Amino acid sequence: MGSKVALVTGAGSGIGRAVAVALARAGYQVAVAGRRAAPLEETAAAAGGQVLVVPADVTDEVAVRNMVARTVERWGRLDLVFNNAGTAAPPAPVDELPVEAWRRVIDTNLTGVFLVAQAAFRAMKAQQPQGGRIINNGSIAAATPRPHMAAYTASKHAVTGLTKTIALEGRRCNIACGQIDIGNVQTNLGIAMQSGTLQADFTLKPEPTFDVQHVAEAVLYMAGLPLSANVLNMTVMATTMPFVGRG
Repeated sequence: MGSKVALVTGAGSGIGRAVAVALARAGYQVAVAGRRAAPLEETAAAAGGQVLVVPADVTDEVAVRNMVARTVERWGRLDLVFNNAGTAAPPAPVDELPVEAWRRVIDTNLTGVFLVAQAAFRAMKAQQPQGGRIINNGSIAAATPRPHMAAYTASKHAVTGLTKTIALEGRRCNIACGQIDIGNVQTNLGIAMQSGTLQADFTLKPEPTFDVQHVAEAVLYMAGLPLSANVLNMTVMATTMPFVGRG
């Protein structure tokens, strides 16, 4: 068997782009997915090597099935999925959060993660040799909320349950599933952390961030394990961020 085949969702920017580039440079054949083609092409150019651009909306079941099918058609199998696509609603108190915003976050962060994992699981179960690895992108919010982030927090807590379920059911067909929870990574989405973020006491304070490359290296470590070993959950965060003992 040649190089391992990886699929990265939300690969047009930030964490997804950094992980896709790192995987490609490590010798993986990488399919990059996201809603818009242009940012994916930029990721592919940065990665070099064998990169397949597959525009897809993870909330669309048919698009997700086609995304996985195109990856398998290109390289014959699927060894790794970094299930990264996600979104957040504008901060709002729980009693003021519009239900439309709630549904949009749940559709992407939970249903989208489920649809990608389901399609990948089916492909990994059917291929020979059987098996593969699914890594879900959780968040610090999968364990501890921030104020005014109810939809995001609920979606990420649910991803943890989904990760554990896939890890359990994957045992019979050599499919490993783990989760990486990331706190205050320095991407475009991390700008607010440095300018001031709502704290548990409802004050605004800047928070430290760390380089996204460390996330890519952590995912590479998780991905590089034999399928007989699994990182079920890993937290990577800025050392001095207010998380341990928060509130």
